[in-house]
Amino acid sequence: MASKRTKKPKSSPQRKTKSFLLRWGILLGATLLLCTGGTTIGLGWHEYTRPGPLSVGQDVVVPHGGYASTASALQKAGVLRDGWWQATLFHLSIVLTRRNGQIHAAELHFPAGVSVQETLWILRHAKPVLHRLTIPEGLTASQISALIAEAPFLTGTMPPLREGTILPQTYSYLRDSSRQALVAQMQLSLRIALQKIWQARNPDEQTMQTPEELVILASLIEKETAGPEERPLIARVFLNRLAKGMRLQTDPTVIYAITDGQPPLGRPLTRSDLQTPSPYNTYLNPGLPPGPICAPGAQALEAAAHPAQSDALYFVANGTGGHSFASTLSGHNQNVAEFRKKR
Repeated sequence: MASKRTKKPKSSPQRKTKSFLLRWGILLGATLLLCTGGTTIGLGWHEYTRPGPLSVGQDVVVPHGGYASTASALQKAGVLRDGWWQATLFHLSIVLTRRNGQIHAAELHFPAGVSVQETLWILRHAKPVLHRLTIPEGLTASQISALIAEAPFLTGTMPPLREGTILPQTYSYLRDSSRQALVAQMQLSLRIALQKIWQARNPDEQTMQTPEELVILASLIEKETAGPEERPLIARVFLNRLAKGMRLQTDPTVIYAITDGQPPLGRPLTRSDLQTPSPYNTYLNPGLPPGPICAPGAQALEAAAHPAQSDALYFVANGTGGHSFASTLSGHNQNVAEFRKKR
């Protein structure tokens, strides 16, 4: 007996409609999700890369304490826009780019219009802001101490400073560095420079017996002239006088004795000033003074170590910013008379 095949029931129109609507709904939902996600990503990238609100470049102290404190400091400084959305974007940007490195707490410079993307690079890779302090040549210890005490962004009290123990130049330091550490850096700079200059000095010059005496001589040279070409000649005059047992008779030592190293004197020297009793007064005492009278610069130290070849024993201002040199007293007196005519 032949078997009978069972026929499949035909799908009803209602079922087809439901199936179509279901597939269409799934497709539409996926499309909307992709569009929404794409829009969100696009908006996020726009906020991440567009210029920020900072109108002028600024140094900002980025504190320790985590992402929230960093975002708060940057918003207060105007690097980031205000609002929780900007803070959230910043936090999320750090997390998504964490393989680029850790952010650092420091004082950093942010240029005008810096974006979130550029801000993160600065937080991760930029060097901290360096502050600078210039110590001019020829200042006394009291003057230098005042400069360091008043320098911004340093901490701690100013340590005692002996005369002629630092090298005048421009020094860099980080915010919140201690004054004691900066002074130590200045003193180390002098020791390093002095060691090189002393080792390379003219071997025929035997008048200076120690590096300390070289610094004393250099301090006199520094105070007598600001002309680089004259420094070796001034050095030679002093060395010639020392070799002959003559008193140096240099006015800056008298000024130092009168002011006790706290210039300026504020008036010309008088004849009575030259009789001021002090071991620093080279009109009264032979040889070098007992210590430096200022902080000599590298050029003055080099001049003391490499004096010019000359038999000069005297010098006087020539009225044009320099000096006239003479090897005899009569020649010196003539130079003095010429200077007085110009005055």
